[in-house]
Amino acid sequence: MQLPIQSQSTIYAEPWEAAAGPGDLRAIAVAADRAGFDYIASCDHVGVPRRLAPAMSTIWYDPVATLAHLAAVTEHVRLLSHVAVVGLRHPLATAKQYATVDHLSGGRLVLGVGAGHVREEFEALGHDFKQRGAVLDEAIDALRAALGPEEFPEHHGKFYDFEGLGQLPRPAQQRVPVWVGGSSPAAVRRAALKGDGWLPQGDPRDRLPEQIATLRRLRIDAGIEEPIVVGAITEPLYVGRPGWEVGRRTITGAPEELAESLRAYRAMGVHQIQVRFRCRSRDELADQITAFGAEVAPQLDQ
Repeated sequence: MQLPIQSQSTIYAEPWEAAAGPGDLRAIAVAADRAGFDYIASCDHVGVPRRLAPAMSTIWYDPVATLAHLAAVTEHVRLLSHVAVVGLRHPLATAKQYATVDHLSGGRLVLGVGAGHVREEFEALGHDFKQRGAVLDEAIDALRAALGPEEFPEHHGKFYDFEGLGQLPRPAQQRVPVWVGGSSPAAVRRAALKGDGWLPQGDPRDRLPEQIATLRRLRIDAGIEEPIVVGAITEPLYVGRPGWEVGRRTITGAPEELAESLRAYRAMGVHQIQVRFRCRSRDELADQITAFGAEVAPQLDQ
């Protein structure tokens, strides 16, 4: 699941999150960890321009700091950047930060990457917004090297060139998974050719099968035999019968009803689903997480 509080776009944030703080964030992370969730995720924006602030808000926690903080209070749940705009930073700097998170967490990092969409961020940090796709393509290769087993990683490319600079600690994992976010044709192609996983950005159910077929075809055409993790972001969920208005797109009902609906994603070829629960408070969200983990998740593989 994408964590609440750490990003508060008006598209998905609940009203109670505005007054929430670190203690609430930790409590939700611990609830997800105890409920057996696969990952918790944090977003990435350096700065939100005034023109976008009314919709996006300016509340975007730093993902490295957030995931490192939550690593200390969780034991099993993986830590996902969804997604890190890695083109805003040099790959060596990104690798140093995320390798440290992986080291401190005992190998629980999943590095989700994306091209970014806010022009002003790129301009303020001295990067070419129009080149962001090409930069990301190379940044993934550079990060593969910088997050690999070698103490002195090496990469020589058009945008980045480095060697002879040692970085310890190394990641705890032999290979840090890199999942590519986005649903544009370029993002799907990037995920197919360079990713260990694909994180679509809200594709509706009727569009996912075609996107997955394209992803698979691109990998076959490129001769890539390794499996790729296919993700999906579900509709908003509520376990049980809510006594309040949760929105027309929200899937509600008994655990078996939710499980039956969500199993449709597996039939499409989806391997993991990212869920978001409608809720009016931290406690209600924690209850939803617990109920989903105990009563819905065990039915997803039936």
